[in-house]
Amino acid sequence: AEVGLRQLYEQRENLQLLEAVAAAANRSKSLNEAFEFAITQVCRFKQWPVGHAYLRNRLDGAERLISAPIWHIESTQRMAEFRRVTDATSFEAGAGLPGRVWATGQPAWIKDVRDDLNFPRIEAASAAGLRAAFAFPVLVGDEVTAVIEFYSDRSVEPDEELLRLMSQVGTHLGRVVERKRAEDQLLHDASHDLLTGLPNRALFRDRLIRAIARRKRHADYHFAVLFVDLDRFKIVNDSLGHAAGDAMIVEVGTRLLHALRDGDMIAGAVTLPVRDENTLARLGGDEFIILIDELADPADSMIVATRMQDTLKQPFAIEGRDLYVTASIGIASSASGYGSADDIMRDADIAMYRAKTLGRARCEVYDEAMHAMALQRLGVESDLRRGLDNGEFVLHYQPIVALDTGRVAGFEALVRWQRSAAVLVYPGDFIHIAEDTGLIVPLGTWVMAEACRAMRKWRDKGLAGAGNTISVNVSARQFAQRNLIQLVRQAIDDAGIPASALCIEITESVTMGDAAHTVKVLSELKAIGVRLSIDDFGTGYSSLSYLHRFPLDVLKIDRSFISQMAPGGDGYEIVHTIMALARTLDMDVVAEGTETADQISRLQLLNCEYAQGYFFYKAVGFAAATGLLSAAPFPIIASTAPQR
Repeated sequence: AEVGLRQLYEQRENLQLLEAVAAAANRSKSLNEAFEFAITQVCRFKQWPVGHAYLRNRLDGAERLISAPIWHIESTQRMAEFRRVTDATSFEAGAGLPGRVWATGQPAWIKDVRDDLNFPRIEAASAAGLRAAFAFPVLVGDEVTAVIEFYSDRSVEPDEELLRLMSQVGTHLGRVVERKRAEDQLLHDASHDLLTGLPNRALFRDRLIRAIARRKRHADYHFAVLFVDLDRFKIVNDSLGHAAGDAMIVEVGTRLLHALRDGDMIAGAVTLPVRDENTLARLGGDEFIILIDELADPADSMIVATRMQDTLKQPFAIEGRDLYVTASIGIASSASGYGSADDIMRDADIAMYRAKTLGRARCEVYDEAMHAMALQRLGVESDLRRGLDNGEFVLHYQPIVALDTGRVAGFEALVRWQRSAAVLVYPGDFIHIAEDTGLIVPLGTWVMAEACRAMRKWRDKGLAGAGNTISVNVSARQFAQRNLIQLVRQAIDDAGIPASALCIEITESVTMGDAAHTVKVLSELKAIGVRLSIDDFGTGYSSLSYLHRFPLDVLKIDRSFISQMAPGGDGYEIVHTIMALARTLDMDVVAEGTETADQISRLQLLNCEYAQGYFFYKAVGFAAATGLLSAAPFPIIASTAPQR
């Protein structure tokens, strides 16, 4: 009867202990609070003098059980050395008492630590008078997240009932770990980008606010904000889909982060700040922003920006394709005395847009003049949208002249913005904004349809025959549109012209991103029957290793080479080389930007087929272009060009 009463009493105490731990686990505000309560209650319940917790974490790149500052010790003086040794010792799976529990996921008991060969802290434990020990896992599912160990100052036989009770305690503590993880994940998700795992705008802004506050307290403290925007990134999404775009964004984030953290030497002698306080964040889309902390000199931010660009130069292997991307970077420095996070982020953004306007793939530092330009750009963007809706755009046509006859062989359609009866805006003032905003797509669709309608009218008048073409420029963003082929077919069919009367012009930049995709689209266009031309040849990055794969009909030599064809200039040899390449690829050649009789003579000497430029005609409206088709041939120069 006495044994039965004792067992009943012990069971009641076990239940009370379990209920107390469960209640504490539910109300605890932190992991440490729940663990400390449980350890203290177990030690008092079993009258064991020492209890301690290990948490699973990474140490030097490997998973380990690491001593946590969670203890219950009755005699701090006697246990001081044991605690010091324990705090300095971490365990891998299988090593020591904690490691044994981690490896098995089960409680473990040691009757006397002096007899256990797998107990690394034997000397410190013996000196403290510790003998028996047991430990149990804290589990989340099947995962051991922590191990709690207890020690007695006497040898004790294994107590299976106690171990079962501790398993239940471990389960309750595991729920605390699980809840804490969920809370941490929610906090992380609220402050980090879900795609890349980088800080998001909210977290970046918080760190920037702290940097601004520090700058106000310490005049010698400097920082800078770098706004990074990928150039023409939308082409990747439009041509390959959002999955490929997301993969590239993740890789870009990884490269930028490595460039920010790896090494601190650039150009041999310049030391850069590579600190944990430096923050790379993703704002969304293809935009990243960087806080460079503790700059010795504000000018050092340009070195960091250059490193960011350099890290993007290597191709990105996305879905079996080699893709290339560049970035425009705007820089705003704390030297300007900002008092607001929003202001410095705005100005870095403005500087980034300035970099795009100046040609992309470059860095620009903010100055006051940029703000006025940004306001002007915003106004142009709004007016541009309104102009599209109101039909304010017109086409002008620049003749392409056959150099053997002087006759107009075709036209290049060039868009103009008729903002009012007295104001005609040229593409250089609005096309880059149309590209950045995506308005280039509806604008380009209209240009193609209108150009085809013009050709139809000329053919109806008997002024344009089988050899005449209308050339239309297609931007990189248009070229990436999945429905480009459909739009071209529709423009041709609606106008009722043969496909061969339309020539699609692309620039070298269109071919840079994905050669396989370029070949596919050009081949589909070729199958329709349209002619294909590469514009501004020689100014971009066309690789001769794959240029021959493009089914092109026309190669247009950039005006910068034509202008250098004077005696003694390098332009003549460059043009000669380009023409030899065109002959090899069975392509016609059009020389752009011809302005002098001497240039025409030299082009005739090289047997160049066509030219366009101010020497012949400027771009003119539809009525004037119609008149040129019916006019007499241009008095062409005899091919008696001067010797080189």
